[in-house]
Amino acid sequence: MAQRWWRDLPPAAGWFVMATATLSIGLRPIGLEPLSAIGLVLAGGAWLLLAADFALRLLSDRQRWRGAADSPPALTAVAATTVLGAGLALAGWPVAAGAALLLAIAVWPLLLTFVIRHGGARIPGAAFLVCVCTQGIAVLALTLASAERARWLDWVGLVFWCGGVGLAAAAFARFDLRQVWTGRGDQWVAAGALAISALAAAELLGADHWTGGAQQALRVFTLALVALDLIGYVLLLLAEIVRPRPDHDIRRWATVFPLGMTAVAVRAAAVATGVPGLSALGTILLLIAGAAWLYTCGALPGERIRPNRPSSLPSGPRRRNL
Repeated sequence: MAQRWWRDLPPAAGWFVMATATLSIGLRPIGLEPLSAIGLVLAGGAWLLLAADFALRLLSDRQRWRGAADSPPALTAVAATTVLGAGLALAGWPVAAGAALLLAIAVWPLLLTFVIRHGGARIPGAAFLVCVCTQGIAVLALTLASAERARWLDWVGLVFWCGGVGLAAAAFARFDLRQVWTGRGDQWVAAGALAISALAAAELLGADHWTGGAQQALRVFTLALVALDLIGYVLLLLAEIVRPRPDHDIRRWATVFPLGMTAVAVRAAAVATGVPGLSALGTILLLIAGAAWLYTCGALPGERIRPNRPSSLPSGPRRRNL
């Protein structure tokens, strides 16, 4: 029974790692290091479980692995690795964070190609993971660059940040706007894409390389991305209030991740741009994200997570009815 449970987890289970690691990152700078450490341990344990399942599928059930790899939630393998890696870097584990960066860069092109190749004309919110995983690599590279004074990694971060912005624009052009009203949680990944793009921009702005026009351009980009993220946050929240979706499945962790990432991005932007009012806003948003994490932990155990159940299937671009 235990073996069947962990092997039946869908790729979307990676959203738990992303949400928990993001919250851990956000708690550290506000003086809640013990809670941050607990979150990092939880995220790391879940990541190891999912990594083992990923490897076993690849080695023993190639057809099942390929079927999972073709869907957007498969990209949580990359995104979760990068967010967890950033948390490890901030916690003083640079070797583990560096290994996470290398692993993410190695897996990223493979899964990205699979997902893009099977994309439909209109895509669900989960498809924004093409941006999230790319920007996650940028954030991890930039975090390591700052923590270890490896400034050459700033250029790696810049390349992936530019790529992530381009992928976000492409995803928004094909996003099925009906998902704002009908999505079961993963529609929030659109806001998560903007949030992690803003975080990467803020970290780029904080690097020593950029001066003059380049620095000013990064400041404008950072504030613009934060503004777009907050607008998306409010619109998605209003849609949830107007059209409540009380039934829960594992995709609700895709809601918690953007809530936490928005808080982290807003606080990072406050430091990088010198707009102090953003820091207080980021702290409030972090408390909201923490409450959402606790609520989701309490709500989901009442729902049986079974891959064959329609409500728990990760949405993907091949599901044209979404």
